[in-house]
Order: sequence, then C-alpha cells, then structure tokens
Amino acid sequence: MAPRPLQSARKGAAPGQARSVVIFLHGYGANGADLLGLADPLAPHLPHTAFYAPDAPEPCQGNPFGFQWFPIPWLDGSSEDAARDGTRQARADINAFIDQVLQDEGLPASALALVGFSQGTMMSLEVAPRRAEALAAVVGFSGRLLDAEALTTEGGTRPPVLLIHGDADPMVPVQSLPEAADALVKAGFETYAHVCKGLGHSIDQEGLSLALGFLHEKLPA
Repeated sequence: MAPRPLQSARKGAAPGQARSVVIFLHGYGANGADLLGLADPLAPHLPHTAFYAPDAPEPCQGNPFGFQWFPIPWLDGSSEDAARDGTRQARADINAFIDQVLQDEGLPASALALVGFSQGTMMSLEVAPRRAEALAAVVGFSGRLLDAEALTTEGGTRPPVLLIHGDADPMVPVQSLPEAADALVKAGFETYAHVCKGLGHSIDQEGLSLALGFLHEKLPA
C-alpha cells in the first residue's frame, strides 16, 4: 500500500547539525503538537538532537478535532478489519516518514528513536521491529503491544525498548505493560519497564526523566 505523507513541525538542533533524531508518535484523538512540546524540556539535555512529531493521517472518528493512526472498534464502532487495515496503512506511513527524516537529516537508522504515547506506543512497537536496520531505541508511554507473535514471525531487528505506564490508567490498563515486556523479552529484546504510582493516562516528570536517561544512553553522543 502506498504511504501517505505525514506533516510535522521540527524542533531541536539546527538543520544540518543534528547527530540524532527523536520522532514522537501521538495518541488517539491527539496531534503531533501535543507531544512536540516535550522537546522543550528534553532539548537542553540532548542538544544535538532533532525532534519531530507528525500528525497521524486520519481524522479521528472519536474526536473530530484530533487524529488517529487507526480506528479503535470499542471507541468508535469500527470493525476489527478496519482496525487491522488501518494499522498496516499507518505502519507504511510511519516507515516512509522515518525514511524521509533520515534522508533529510543525513543520519543512519541507529541515530533515531521512536517515542510513543498510547496509540503512538502501539505503532512504535509495530514499526520498529520490522525495520530492516535497527533504530536506536523505542520509548513507549501508556500503550500496549498489538501483536506479540509478530515479534518472532515478522520481526527483523530488536532495538532496546523502555515501557512506562501509570498504575491508575483508566484508558489502557497497566497490565498491558508486563504483557508487552514479557513478550519483548521472550523475543530477545533488551527491555526495561517502569510503573508510575498514581499516574493516569498521561506522562509525568518521573516518566519523562526515565525516558531522557534512556535516550541519552542509546542515542549517539
């Protein structure tokens, strides 16, 4: 399937000066700007990093003011087939966006990390293992793994993964974290996981600090 172009603003290191890249993938019903703001507290600690946060290509069926990577049947009444087809299409869209960013920045895949939130985490875990060349890292907030079996049947690379989840999340149950982590470890991924006490469906300072440390370690200096 032909990829659809994704639109994104850019922050961080000046064009032509970046040594690494972080791409944020937003959640269901949100947009790229929701996450690109995270570049502001991260950039001083990752001064040679460029930050992107594309909008998903589809208007959100459950929130007309936001976007979705794929429909979610229990939220919007779509079919399971539509969700699967949407996931495959979004995978192609994100891969094409990654390829374009790497070309524009003149960097290898090993210099790029995906940071997802909720549905963006689901897509990060869909995309990264299927890449021909391993990405530097994946950070997933408040998400889940859509297809554990595909990690071994379709996976081509195994980037290190950090999963972070609040134990008071009403949208994506915290049990999704150990389920994803166990599957990743079983498939041979370097995997780290952290549960934030009392946190709902969001990102707090504790989680952001953990993500920063992980990115600082895994991205090129």
